[in-house]
Amino acid sequence: MIPVIVGCALGMGAIVLVTFLLWPTWGPDGSSAPARLPISIGATLFNVPTAAIRMKIQRHSGAQERIDLSFNFPSLEPPDAKHVSADAVEQPMQPIDRIFVSIAAHHDTLAPETRVRTIYPRYLQQQSSPLEDGLVMRAFRDGTPYSNEDLYLAKMPNLTARCTRDTTTPGMCLSERRVDGADLTFRFPRSWLAQWRDVANAMDRLAAQLRGGAG
Repeated sequence: MIPVIVGCALGMGAIVLVTFLLWPTWGPDGSSAPARLPISIGATLFNVPTAAIRMKIQRHSGAQERIDLSFNFPSLEPPDAKHVSADAVEQPMQPIDRIFVSIAAHHDTLAPETRVRTIYPRYLQQQSSPLEDGLVMRAFRDGTPYSNEDLYLAKMPNLTARCTRDTTTPGMCLSERRVDGADLTFRFPRSWLAQWRDVANAMDRLAAQLRGGAG
C-alpha cells in the first residue's frame, strides 16, 4: 500500500503543479489600457495619460492628427470615468471643474504668439484695463471677428487668454502655445481668471507633463 500511496501523492502533486502553471494570470485589470500612451502629433512625441483622452477612438499609440484631453483642476489628474444616468441629466448644470486641452498638428500655420503680436492688435480697443495682481484686459472692438471677446495678458507667470464674455452661458477662455510641430490649446472657464496665477502654472505643468519622458 505504501508504494500506491506514494504514487498517488506524486500524481496529485504533478496535477497541482501543472494546474498552477497553466492557470490564467490575468486579473480584472489585466486587459485594461496602459496608464500612458506615446502619441506623435505633428512629428512631436507626447506621453499622454490614457484616462485623460476624451474620445475613445483616439485612445491608441502612434501618429495622430489631433487628440482631445481633460484634466481635473487644480489636481491635474485625469477625470474618473462616470456613467451618466437619467437622474443626472435632469440636474442643473454643475460648475466646470476641468481644464480641457487639445493637441493638433499646426502644419506651419501662424504661431499663437505671432497672432497675439500681429493680428489681435488690429481688432483691439486702444485702452487697456489693469486688473488685480498684474492681470491686464483689453477688449476687442464690436464688429470685428473677435467681438464679444476680451484678451487677458499677464507676466510672471506668462498668460495670454482670449475669453468670451458671460452671457446666458458662462464665458470660456482659450490659451494657445506651440510645442515643436504641434499646438496646445487650453480651454477653461473665464471665472477662473480670479486665480489666474494658478491657471497659468497649471498650463505650464500640463505642457511639461505631456512632454515628460517623450524624448
